[in-house]
Amino acid sequence: MTHANTSNTKPFFYPNRTLERARRALICSSFNLHLFQAMIAQSVPVMAIAGSSGMEKGYTQRPLTELAVDNELFWLIQVGVLRREVDGQGITDSFRLTPLGRQLVERYAQHGKWDTPTWRDRLYNTLSRWLRLPF
Repeated sequence: MTHANTSNTKPFFYPNRTLERARRALICSSFNLHLFQAMIAQSVPVMAIAGSSGMEKGYTQRPLTELAVDNELFWLIQVGVLRREVDGQGITDSFRLTPLGRQLVERYAQHGKWDTPTWRDRLYNTLSRWLRLPF
């Protein structure tokens, strides 16, 4: 097991299988590392990621529809990398990293980019996503 230690908190321990599934989901996503680095400091709304705005900010390689962004972000919530931001009136359209997501993003930030996903990464991520398998 590996742990994440955010400042002033007890470390979280994650099974290697959980870490690998989350890593695969991140590197296979349509998002650049820069988006998740921004989420360390603040929440990011869907509209800042969708369309040409996401490309201009360096969050995506190509323009994505709002639906595509929402679907990919929802998958990252399911694997434990992201959470929806909540305000006084309920859930918002903004997202933040979880401690698991922060641990992975900080690891990749040292390299400045994601690993290139292999065909096996893409296959396992697709199967996990479609079938909701815990690979």
